[in-house]
This record gives sequence, structure tokens and C-alpha cells, in this order.
Amino acid sequence: MSFHRKPGNRKWAIRAIAALLCLTAWPGLAAAFDRLDFAISGQDDTLKDELRAVSLLSAARAQDRTDPRDVLAAARADYARLLQVLYRAGHYGGVIRVLVDGREASSISPFAPPEQIGRVLVQVDPGPQFSLSRAEIAPLARGTELPEGFAVGRPAGSEEIQQAVAAAVDAWRSAGRAKARVADQSLLADHSNTALAVRVGIDPGPKVRFGRLNQTGPSAVRTSAIARIAGFPSGSAFDPERLENVATRLRRTGAFGSVTLSEAEALRDGDLLDVDLALVDAKPRRLGFGAEMSSLDGLTLSGYWLHRNLFGGAERFRVEAEAADLGTDLNGADAALSARLSIPAVWGPSTSAFVYFDADYVQDPGYTLRSGEIGAGLSRTLRFDVAAEIGLAYSYSVTEDGLGRRELSILSLPGEASLDRRDDTLDPVSGYYAVLGLEPFISTGTGVAGLRSTLEGRGYFGLGADDRLVFAARAQLGAVIGAEASDVPADYLFFSGGGGTVRGFAYQSQGVETAGGDLVGGRGFAGLSAELRYRINDRFGAVGFVDMGHVGPGGVLDSAGDWHAGAGLGLRYFTSLGPIRVDVALPVQGGGGGNDPQFYIGIGQAF
Repeated sequence: MSFHRKPGNRKWAIRAIAALLCLTAWPGLAAAFDRLDFAISGQDDTLKDELRAVSLLSAARAQDRTDPRDVLAAARADYARLLQVLYRAGHYGGVIRVLVDGREASSISPFAPPEQIGRVLVQVDPGPQFSLSRAEIAPLARGTELPEGFAVGRPAGSEEIQQAVAAAVDAWRSAGRAKARVADQSLLADHSNTALAVRVGIDPGPKVRFGRLNQTGPSAVRTSAIARIAGFPSGSAFDPERLENVATRLRRTGAFGSVTLSEAEALRDGDLLDVDLALVDAKPRRLGFGAEMSSLDGLTLSGYWLHRNLFGGAERFRVEAEAADLGTDLNGADAALSARLSIPAVWGPSTSAFVYFDADYVQDPGYTLRSGEIGAGLSRTLRFDVAAEIGLAYSYSVTEDGLGRRELSILSLPGEASLDRRDDTLDPVSGYYAVLGLEPFISTGTGVAGLRSTLEGRGYFGLGADDRLVFAARAQLGAVIGAEASDVPADYLFFSGGGGTVRGFAYQSQGVETAGGDLVGGRGFAGLSAELRYRINDRFGAVGFVDMGHVGPGGVLDSAGDWHAGAGLGLRYFTSLGPIRVDVALPVQGGGGGNDPQFYIGIGQAF
């Protein structure tokens, strides 16, 4: 008797054998780090969360990394990482075990890892929390403020101790003793009483003066210009804040991609501290462009060209151009061209000079404007958070609006001062910001003189321990004093509506209505805005907001004007460049704005 195999059965058998070989030859398939457990003693949930969060095994599990070598490396590294968390919380008698399929990870050679790893168990017994039985750092400079938690009876967290030592050394450095250091230290743990005795001796070192600033490498910026911009205080008493100001002034020019200051290891001539300056030049030229499409306004095209070191003295020259509201034809399109040259350190290291030129053709809802302006001035950084600018400008404009057609040539002294104490310019959580603008002017044709002034203030208040909820508020004021609306260009007057004033109303849809029914700008404006921002997670946030505005024909809060208000909701998507903002708003009071929602998209918070 003979048997005949069917071809199909043979193929099935070959496939089954191949699959079985794969199962036995691929060690990770049957059990490839498919379980990670934490067994942490105690009732401190915060500590448990921190231990899990810092674990490299947790990261490997979340990223589905199953290679036995990677898992073993993470397990061995976790001993030190988990111990640091315990020390930060004041637990100095903890026991940590990391079991890889039942074996202690530290006993497994990294050169002979297991062929497969199935389960990892992390056991942590934090032990009791130690308290400080002695908290001594001496000597201390006058006015030294140590952390509140560095005191007898408080938890003996290692981070608190490190911060106290750093505060003591920094205070001596701020007192002119650049070489202050830890001379000796004693940390004694009494396990029977769960107490830690800390004694740290500080060597303040001598009083120090600034020596020389030594540039360690070449730069396309002239050495004399670098020295002028840096304003290094040779011969003055050492002050770390003044040293940081040197770096800040150099960075502010934009000519350098990197600025590094290194203090010399040894003093020269007894009390002189030399400082090495390492610079990396930024690319001198930059070209950029952008495009934006709107169903309401059509296409907007923009571009700029920038040179960061035009004449070799870190001079910054920028040319910008924009064409907006481009539809099927050019009727209604706007155009703008501007150029600005900034020259650093023309009068001391903190004072820069600038010259500029602007040309605009604007067809906004309330007016048509053709204008050109040239000007020059000085800007000065008074402190890291205070800046001021003043200039002399001449402008010529042709305005057509509800007040008629007028040609004006104006000589003005534009000035501005700002105070910025926000913790972040694009997404502030705390602090405040204020800017004041004053521009006295005179019309060379009519002799009419006046003053245009603006004031804006913003405040930010984090609510709760983690600042996930933030209340933000903004107030705006503007006024034209001493001149009638018909005596100034249309862009001197104030409109409302849009992302910068009252959301929910179309851009510049709120102003002053003339006897003929035309809309023109007012001589006064007041605005109030409030936002409640909630950060849902690391990527997304939600915002609720209310904006109010008032445009008056005769001045701020003129009784002839009316209040209008809008409200809405927004979504934030957080990126490394700042939050991407999407807001939708509706009018809720006054203004005759209709009921159509208005959408706003941008980078950074609304204010």
C-alpha cells in the first residue's frame, strides 16, 4: 500500500515548523519584560509617585524597550536614582532591592545578561524620615537668607541642605568674595534617633576686584566693539550680578550664538580676578518669510532680511516687507516696508542708537492711509527688567476717512518705557508687565501740537501649588490730547475690536460714528481683559476670557462713547516655541457686532 501526500498539506506542515522554530529561537517573544511591579512601604503617596517617576525601568516599560541588556542596565542604574529620591525626602536608612526574575540586579554581570527577562520587581523600604538635630553653616555673610526648611526639627532632606550651602556661598560672592567655598563639612546620621547633624564651614576668601577680560577666541565682531558692548568693570569690586550683566549685554546684540564667561582659578596680584570670554558667532545673515490664508482677509505674504554684524561692530540691520489682504485682485490690499539699523553701546554699554524708515499703505475698515516715516533715537536698558527709548521722527501721511481727506506732515518725539517682571514672555504664570508710551508732536503745516499717550499693564497670578490654574488681567488706556481728530493721521486715533483689544468683534469694527454714518477712530480708548487659564496636561490647556472696551470721541471714558464686551473660550497647544493659541469669541454687549463668532490663531498667550 502506498500513501500520496497532498501538496497543500506539505506546505501547511512547513509553515507550522517554521513558526515553531521562531517561537523557540526568539527569546523575548514568550516573556519580554512583560511585567514591572513596585512594592513601596509606607503611607507617603507623594514619595511613591516620585520613586516611580524617576525609575528608568518605568521609562523602559512605557517605551516598550524589552532588550535584556537595556532592561538590566536600567535596573542597575535605578539603585542610585531611587536612593537620591530617598535622600531628598530625608530617608537615610532605606533599603532598595531590584529583582530581575527573582535575582538581585546588582549581582548580575552586565557582560553576561540573561537571554530574556520577564518580570522585574522593585522593592523599596524608605525607613523613617530623619530630622535635623543640628543645622549650622558658618560664617555667614550679612543678610544671608537660608531656606526656611534648614532648621533644627525640620525634615533633613538632602536638597534643602544643598540649597542652604549654595545660599551661604552665593551670599559671600555677592559681598565681593568671589572665591568663597566650603572649607569643611560634617554630616552625622544618628539612626537610633533618626536624626541628622549638619555642620558646614565656609571659607569666604579675600575681597576681590575684577581684573582683565580675556577673549579666548576669534570673532567677526571687532575686539574693540566687544569690549565696548561688554562694559567689563575692571578694577571694581567683584559682583556676580555685574558679571552676568556683561554676558547679557553681549547676548542681547544677537551677534553671538554663544557667550560663556569663566572665572580664573587663581587670583592675580593678590585680589584681581581675570575672566575668560568665549564667543561663538551667530550666522551673520538670516532670511525668513511667511504666508497666511484667511477666508475673511485673503492671503498675507511677509518676509524679512537680517544682518547681525553689518559693519563689524555687532550692528543689527533688518528689512521687512508685507503684503496683506490679497484677493483675486489688488483692490483692498495692504502693503508695508520697513528698515531699522541698531548700533549697540554708542554711549556706554547699555545705550544703543537706532535709525529707521517705515512706509505703509493701509486700507482698514475705518480709513485708508498712505504714510512714510523716518526717525532716529536712543534706547537704554536701565536694569535687566527696565528699558527706555526716545527718538526724533518725521512723518508724512495722506488719510481718507469719515473726516475727509487730509495731508499731514508731523514732527514728533516718540518715547517709551517698559517694566517687565514676567517669568515667561510667551506663557507667563506670575509677575507683571507695564509699558508707557508718550509722543508729543506738532504738525509742521498747521502748527497744531498735541500728545499721544498709551499705557498698558498686565498681571499674572498662579493659583494652587502647581500653578496649573492662572488668572491673567490686562488694562489699556490711550489718549490724544491737545489736537482734534481731524488734525492727526488716522493711525494716531483708537479703534477697538480684534485680538489686541476686544475679541468677539471684527478688527477695528468699533470706533466713533460721524454725523454722516462713517466710522472713524476716537481720541480716547480704555480696555479691560481677564483670562482664566488651565493647563490640562503637558500638551494642552483651556482658557476662558472676557474683554471690554470703550472708544470715546473726546478722550478716555468720554460719555459720548459706549462700552462693548466680548467673551469666549480658547484652546492652547504647548510647544517649545510657546503655546499655539486658538480662541473663539462672541460679542456679549453693545457695539452692534452681530452674532457671528470670531476666530483668533497665534503663538503665545493673548497677552
